[in-house]
Amino acid sequence: MAFQLSPSVTVTERDLTTIVPTVATTNAGVAGLFEWGPVNKRVTVSSVQDLVSRFGLPRDSNFEYWFTAANYLGYGNNLQVVRGGDSASFKNAGPTMAGQGGGAAVYIDEDSASTTSPTPSVFNARYPGSFGNNLTVSFCGSATSAGATFSGWQYANNCSSGQPSTTSYGDRLSVGNDAFHLVVVDRTGLISGATGNVIEVFENLSIIPGAVSSDGTSIYYKNRINNSSKYIIAVGSAGLVGLTAGFTAGAASTVNYTASSTAYSTGGVFTADLAGGTGEWNKGQLFSSTTGGYAQFADADIADVSLLMAGPATGADAQTVTDLAKARKDCVAFVSVRNNDPTVAADTKVANCKTLRDLVGNNNYAFIDSGYKYQYDAYNDVYRYVPLNGDIAGLCARTDAAQDPWYSPAGFNRGQIRGAVKLAFNPSQTQRDTIYQYGINPVVTFPGQGTLLYGDRTAQTKASAFDRINVRRLFIVLEKAIATAAQYSLFEFNDAFTRAQFKSLVEPFLRDVQGRRGITDFKVVCNESNNTAAVIDSNRFVADIYIKPNRSVNYIQLNFIATRTGVSFDEVGA
Repeated sequence: MAFQLSPSVTVTERDLTTIVPTVATTNAGVAGLFEWGPVNKRVTVSSVQDLVSRFGLPRDSNFEYWFTAANYLGYGNNLQVVRGGDSASFKNAGPTMAGQGGGAAVYIDEDSASTTSPTPSVFNARYPGSFGNNLTVSFCGSATSAGATFSGWQYANNCSSGQPSTTSYGDRLSVGNDAFHLVVVDRTGLISGATGNVIEVFENLSIIPGAVSSDGTSIYYKNRINNSSKYIIAVGSAGLVGLTAGFTAGAASTVNYTASSTAYSTGGVFTADLAGGTGEWNKGQLFSSTTGGYAQFADADIADVSLLMAGPATGADAQTVTDLAKARKDCVAFVSVRNNDPTVAADTKVANCKTLRDLVGNNNYAFIDSGYKYQYDAYNDVYRYVPLNGDIAGLCARTDAAQDPWYSPAGFNRGQIRGAVKLAFNPSQTQRDTIYQYGINPVVTFPGQGTLLYGDRTAQTKASAFDRINVRRLFIVLEKAIATAAQYSLFEFNDAFTRAQFKSLVEPFLRDVQGRRGITDFKVVCNESNNTAAVIDSNRFVADIYIKPNRSVNYIQLNFIATRTGVSFDEVGA
C-alpha cells in the first residue's frame, strides 16, 4: 500500500480464494498416416464422424493408424490428431489447365498460405496427397452475351441464383461483372460415393479484394473459399485473369485486377481436374525427432495431452513415442506388441512381447499391451487386425469419466474392450504369467464375459508403486494440478505467510483426492525446516509433499476351510 500524504480513505481488496485447479486427464494424442487433412498440425476431433470429415477414411495402407484414433473415440471425445508429412514429398494437387498453374502441384501451408516452389495455382486441393487428385473445380463468370454462358454451363442447375453478373459491392465501386459461381466436384466418386457429384457450391463470389455482401460477410473469393471450403484453397497471386469476358476494368488500381482478352473457354467458363497431389504412407514422417508427427507433442507447454497412443509403432518407433512421454513426465504412452498374425506360434508371440519390452526399457510413463484385435471395418466392408493401444487409452478416458484417473482401467469392472470379434493373441494363464513378468499387460477373451484388459503394469522394471498405471496417473494429476497452483506463489516473499498460504491451498485438494480413494494419507511440509535461510537467499521456495497412494488389487487368494460339525467358528476363526 502506498504511503498517504493527507487524510483519506483507501479501499483495497485481496483475493485469497485461490484453489488448486482441475487439470485435464482425458485429452489424448496420436500421429498417423492419413489420406487428407493438414500436415504436422494438431487438430482436435471429438467423434469418429469428425475424424472422417477432417482426415478421410481408412484405407489398406493406413487402417492401423486410422482405427487407433477411431477406437479411442469410442471411449473418449477429446483427441488431438496429427497427420505426419513434410513439404519435400507432400504436394497439393493443382489444375491441369494452362493459365491456372498448369497442373504443377505445390506444398501449401494453409495457416500461413506459404508455399514451396513453383507458384501455386489460383485453386489447389486444400491439403496435400493423392486424395486431392479426385477433385474437379469448375467456375462460371459473367458474360456479355445475356446468360448464354451460364445456361450452357454443365453445373448451372447447382446454382440457384442464376447468371452471375455484378455484386452489390461491385456496384458501389462502379465495377461491373465481378461475380462468378464455383463448384467443387467429386470426379471419381471416392469422396461422396457418386461419380461426378457436386460436393461444394459457392455462388456470387467476387474477384474484388475486400468485397463484402450487404450483411458484411466476405464474398472475396479467396476469403470465402479459404474460410469455408473443405476441399480447395485459393492462394495463387495471379488473380482470375480473363475469367469474366464482360468485366469493366475502369477501377483496376482499386480492385487489383488486370484486364485480359484471354478466356479459358467461350464466355468465361473454366473447368479443370486437379492432379499431381502426392504424399502418403511414409512412417519416417511420423517418428522424426524434430519434424515428425509425434514431434508435435514434444512440448508439454503447447500440446496438452495425458494419453499418447503409438498406433502400430513397434521397435525403435515405439521407443520414440515412449521416450517422448518419459521426457514430458505428464502423460502415459500406450504401445501394442505387433502380434497381428493369428497363424504365428504362441511362443513367437510371447517372444515378441519380450522383444518390445526390452526396447522400451525402464519407463513408468509407458504401458504395453499384448497385441491386436480383429474388428469390422464398416467403411470398406472387411475385417481387420488393429492395434489395441487406442482401446487401452480409451479405457483410461472412460475410467476418468466414470471414476477418477487413479482407478485402474483393467478388469471386469472397467476393462471391457469394445468391438473385438477375436484376438490375434489370446494368452493362456501360463502365457499371461510369463508376459506379465515382462511388464506386458494381457488382453484376454473369456468365454461369455467378453474381451478385457487383464493387467495394469507400467514398463518400470523396479518393483515400486510406480509400476502400476493407476499410481502413475495419480501422480501426474497431483503434480500437474499442484504445479499449476504453485505458479501463483512465484515472485511472492518466502515468509511464513506465503508458506502457510501454499499449505492452505494444497491440503484441501489432497483431502479431496483422499476422500475419492486416490490416496490413503498425505503430509505437506513447507516451513523453516525446508525453507532455510540459504534456500530463501537463493530465491527458492521448497515444499515437500508426502503421498501414500492407494494400490489396486492384482492377486486374490480365497481360502475355503472345511470343519467338523461340532467345531465352533469362533474358535476356528481365532
